Amino acid sequence: MADTQYILPNDIGVSSLDCREAFRLLSPTERLYAHYLSRAAWYGGLAVLLQTSPEAPYIYALLSRLFRAEDPDQLRHRALAQGLTEEEYQAFLVYAAGVYSNMGNYKSFGDTKFVPNLPKEKLECVVLCSVAAQQYPEEVRRLWQNCGDLMFSLEPRLRHLGLGKEGVTTYFSENCTMEDAKLAQDFLDSQNLSAYNTRLFKEVDRDGKTSYEVRLASMLYKDPFLDSEVTPKPKNYEFRGSHFQVTRGDYGPILQKVVEHLEKAKAYAANSLQEQMLAQYMESFTHGSIEAHKRGSRFWIQDKGPIVESYIGFIESYRDPFGSRGEFEGFVAMVNKAMSAKFKRLVASAEQLLKELPWPPAFEKDKFLTPDFTSLDVLTFAGSGIPAGINIPNYDDLRQTEGFKNVSLGNVLAVAYSTPREKLTFLEEEDKDLFTRWKGPSFDVQVGLHELLGHGSGKLFAQDEKGTFNFDQETVINPETGEQIQSWYQSGETWDSKFSTIASSYEECRAESVGLYLCLNPQVLEIFGFKGTDAEDVIYVNWLNMLRAGLLALEFYTPETSSWRQAHMQARYVILRVLLEAGQGLVTVTPTIGSDGRPDARVRLDRSKIRSVGKPALERFLRRLQVLKSTGDVVAGRALYEGYAAVTNTPPECFLTLRDTVLLRKESRKLIVQPNTRLEGSEVQLLEYEASAAGLIQSFCERFPEDGPELEEILTQLATADARFWRDSTRTPLSY
Repeated sequence: MADTQYILPNDIGVSSLDCREAFRLLSPTERLYAHYLSRAAWYGGLAVLLQTSPEAPYIYALLSRLFRAEDPDQLRHRALAQGLTEEEYQAFLVYAAGVYSNMGNYKSFGDTKFVPNLPKEKLECVVLCSVAAQQYPEEVRRLWQNCGDLMFSLEPRLRHLGLGKEGVTTYFSENCTMEDAKLAQDFLDSQNLSAYNTRLFKEVDRDGKTSYEVRLASMLYKDPFLDSEVTPKPKNYEFRGSHFQVTRGDYGPILQKVVEHLEKAKAYAANSLQEQMLAQYMESFTHGSIEAHKRGSRFWIQDKGPIVESYIGFIESYRDPFGSRGEFEGFVAMVNKAMSAKFKRLVASAEQLLKELPWPPAFEKDKFLTPDFTSLDVLTFAGSGIPAGINIPNYDDLRQTEGFKNVSLGNVLAVAYSTPREKLTFLEEEDKDLFTRWKGPSFDVQVGLHELLGHGSGKLFAQDEKGTFNFDQETVINPETGEQIQSWYQSGETWDSKFSTIASSYEECRAESVGLYLCLNPQVLEIFGFKGTDAEDVIYVNWLNMLRAGLLALEFYTPETSSWRQAHMQARYVILRVLLEAGQGLVTVTPTIGSDGRPDARVRLDRSKIRSVGKPALERFLRRLQVLKSTGDVVAGRALYEGYAAVTNTPPECFLTLRDTVLLRKESRKLIVQPNTRLEGSEVQLLEYEASAAGLIQSFCERFPEDGPELEEILTQLATADARFWRDSTRTPLSY
């Protein structure tokens, strides 16, 4: 059987999102708005399958075909009759639930492949004995042929997402290298085009001439490839000896359904801002225009405190190996008024708190643009995974001049990030009760500070296309060198494009560090209702949680390629290294032997030294992070960050060896079951499901009741059209 790091165990935790009360409080019009936005999000989320691996669309289509024909319990009886054990069939259900939950066969958190935890011939037996196979034998067999081998393959390059020899990605054709990605980014920068909604396909002709297709995500294929506001230039370009062609139509049939349901949602919008926002999103998804999505995001920022909150598009770049292309996601949620009131008070204190951050005022935005900050109960989150909080939009120009919004996803925090005492690893026994009691409240504080004042702080020094600087070159001094500013962002450059592969993790590290730093402020803790001993316990558990997370992060490090697979976890490991470096007994990580006789470890934090030793160390590190980010000094920034991110066997921690211990004792991330909405007459009903693998499968089976077969065909056709770009991965040409 497969290594445990590449399977989902049968006893994996499964939780259901509870939004019943928040949904009940919506008016009929608000429910209709939420329903159609949710439909748009769920349709768009299918694009993630095409953004993950060559085989993911086929796996999804096969599972959809199986469970549309019969429910998990009915298929179970057939499988057992074919000789499967209960454990083997449960392993199949867990695998299917994992594919649905991650929108593909690679974990959204860690980018590691997961394979079915049963023999391939047993799973083939399940497929071929199904009602679906009896009804559509050729189609089901073809789907199995297209994905069966890849579903189980753990060849070294297929174990993780990555570029070229480092792993699998469908953001780039298989023959692309990091050098190709850099060249394409330079081309996009030269044309003032964003990479967010693109994929890159490379071809070399018989004469050795290289050509690249930059394909924009859009509903339309043949209209002028960009709206005139962006550029009227032709589609074909010569750039540094290579041919570039910008095309449209990626995920076209999927985005058509997104646009159709955004149009329906628009009829139930609460105000003109929402109407204009949705109109611009439709323009963006129709024509492939990021500028239109930016315009929609401006209206979204201005729409303060809506009852139904949402955002949709190609948003986070964590899974692009180069760090510039956005994965599709869409969420719909309702306001949690009690927690939102606390966040509102935090926003009111933000300008004062920003002054406490350890960098000069010139390195902070010229004006703090007061954002919306709400706690939401999620109704729908379509994509590869559900975060705890969000700070968006990610467009640097909007964030610097027009602002952003923060959201904390309250009902996600309630179920996804809780750990029973008996499953707590790497802590001293005397810390476990305190940790169990205060992890949730301390995480609320950390998420609030991380999103609002972490991602919401800091200025990027830039020179625009007219040569104008947004800072005073004569008076602004680099506090690290004592000299004037020597570097900045040129026109067309962004944080993601400039810092590329480390951008996401570096920024998450900065935001996490801000959260740890500012949680020491009594004013912050009072906002969340903590004083005295309780406040000190919240601080201690917040710091201890971060340090433990830094050790757990080793699961997401790949020694063979010396690379990290998860931005947030890499960031937490870096913070662990920074605080270990502070010395004086502040933090220790000690290898031990557990009561079960197997290797173990303990993370210890001396709470009496958090302020005297930990705070100064974090202050120095934070200032360096911000200065290098503000000045766009990618060489020094990369040296700093990659130095701390290195995983070695240097004593006393010996992290490379500790990684084996972490893998030995790791707990799989929970799967989350989300509800559906259904329109019955003029009323919208909320459909909920049990917290189990079968319940998660059922939720997806009922997600597309009218057009399930059509979506299966769309996904397989889109995958097949591009299969030639991944022939080495697939070994044989995929067909459908």
